[in-house]
Amino acid sequence: MTSTQNPPHFALFPFMSKGHTIPLLQLSQLLVSRGVTLTLFTTKANRQFIADFLPRQSDSISIVDLPFPNQVEGIPQGIESTDKLPSMSCFPQFATATKLMQPHFEQALEKIPHVTCIVSDGFLSWTLASANKFGIPRLWFFGMSAYSNAVSQVVAVNRLLSGPETDDDLITVTRFPWIKVTRNDFFEPFNQRNPTGPHQDFVMEATKAMMNSYGQIMNSFYELEPQFLDYLNGESMPKAWCVGPLSLAVTDSSPIVDRKPESEWIQWLDQKLAKGCSVLYVAFGSQAEISSKQLEAISKGLEESQVSFLWVVRKYETRVVDELQERVGERGMIVREWVDQLEILKHESIKGFVSHCGWNSVLESICSEVPILAWPMMAEQPLNARMVVEEIKIGLRVETCDGSVKGFVTSEGLKKMVKELMEGEKGKEIRKKVKEIGEAAREAMAEGGSSWRTLNELIDELQTMRNSKTDDFRRSSGDTTSATSYGEA
Repeated sequence: MTSTQNPPHFALFPFMSKGHTIPLLQLSQLLVSRGVTLTLFTTKANRQFIADFLPRQSDSISIVDLPFPNQVEGIPQGIESTDKLPSMSCFPQFATATKLMQPHFEQALEKIPHVTCIVSDGFLSWTLASANKFGIPRLWFFGMSAYSNAVSQVVAVNRLLSGPETDDDLITVTRFPWIKVTRNDFFEPFNQRNPTGPHQDFVMEATKAMMNSYGQIMNSFYELEPQFLDYLNGESMPKAWCVGPLSLAVTDSSPIVDRKPESEWIQWLDQKLAKGCSVLYVAFGSQAEISSKQLEAISKGLEESQVSFLWVVRKYETRVVDELQERVGERGMIVREWVDQLEILKHESIKGFVSHCGWNSVLESICSEVPILAWPMMAEQPLNARMVVEEIKIGLRVETCDGSVKGFVTSEGLKKMVKELMEGEKGKEIRKKVKEIGEAAREAMAEGGSSWRTLNELIDELQTMRNSKTDDFRRSSGDTTSATSYGEA
């Protein structure tokens, strides 16, 4: 790099949801460690969460607040994150409203010199037009596994869901014939024979933007799902750059995250560890909507399992869990606050994870070498659950009363599978398997590993392209003394 060329400068724009934001903040740590300057775009209400994740003083990172639209139909005033929505039925309106941020995004982007690329959440499809306007390559980030991504594409392209008589009939995924799915592995509107509606329109718009972007940054590692990444890079969309698991960007010695006083749940886990107790971690994400009847079954199943457990619930889930806490006493702990899930999973006392199988949770479980009891709730989680249980074999699955993906889980069924996970022979087998994959994940992220190399290659490729365009502009303008903003090239 010559003295007239600027260091890489990435603009990162997460979607307004913690599950979407956290991986991009973890990516930011990796980029800063490679000498990349960052500008993070967010909204006023989300700024503090992002600022708390980042170093208190860093010349490499700046945060730009953009105004979130007011008076969006169905969205209460002041809500700027999906985990605050009254219901996930409001999601299409919320996601569509982000388009109104585009003029503000472009005004801010215009003031930032020498932008190498824009890394945008896949849900913010409108950022492609902004990137094109300024001549900046756009990469999209979406928190899905290559497995669920590839399977979904094959199912959609071949219209495989139009055939089965019932929602639970097994369908062979033609490109990957060892995989069987059902219509119930997909949520509305994608489980319909002819999907329609605002959610479908939103996804199709995002997909079109993805197909016309420079590439995709994936939170995964090649050794975990090679055949599915090969499919994406050989037969599908623009190149997928695998740079994860991004949760491994956070280490105990990482200077980018301030050490905080131990929370009461970590102190409780320390006490369990001192007594030699194994603990089951239970969490279904911030957006899962669970019926009162199902909550009661979960409570009874955990109580009767006799295992020690830490259950993170949404704030409004009160009566049932309050009564459970009273009954189990010190054997269980129920938390209603946002927690650092990775910190919990890494704790030595945690030996199992009842999870909704959001992709972040799956990767955090792998990196912490904790086996999963899969209980998918929404989105692509049923596909992730199939991957966890059937493909990479690091988890078991909850038993539903009717055997279907979306069936009710009884207290007895949950108790049975919790005991198997924590104490049974199958639990021992998957614990050994998740340890092997966890080691492979660390190797991928270590210097010289597949994800380490891929991130370096991506930065170098983008920087070479940016500098080439800058040099071309300078030559055409007769300016050979100073570099010009990539956005103006």
